[in-house]
Amino acid sequence: MMLHGQCHCGRIQYDMPREVMHHALCHCKDCRRHAGAPMVGWAMTKADQVKITGMPRIYASSEHGRRHFCADCGTSLFYTNAKILPGLIDVQSGTLDDPNLLPAQVHVQAAERLEWMKTAHDLPAFDRYPG
Repeated sequence: MMLHGQCHCGRIQYDMPREVMHHALCHCKDCRRHAGAPMVGWAMTKADQVKITGMPRIYASSEHGRRHFCADCGTSLFYTNAKILPGLIDVQSGTLDDPNLLPAQVHVQAAERLEWMKTAHDLPAFDRYPG
């Protein structure tokens, strides 16, 4: 079974396998800064198993790290690193049509986790924005 995802505007779409090497929630500063979020979900698979429609822009975020995003809407989509992760691609799981189909398995870079994320599950929760 393949999973489908896309950027916010839909210009870049992708299909990827449901079976991944791992699905990690990353707390590193680089991911936070690039995504503008307290953590980012990454599902790793073989790059040749991800079929991408459209042309993401590629940003060299480090010497070997490459972050792929939609130049139109800004959605971050993929991460590759030919030196450390040859032939692999990380897909930002939040861009899947149904992220619930791919449950997270592990937290990574927890040494950089924001202190308040450790207890975020204890905060009040509302089904919709409170009135």
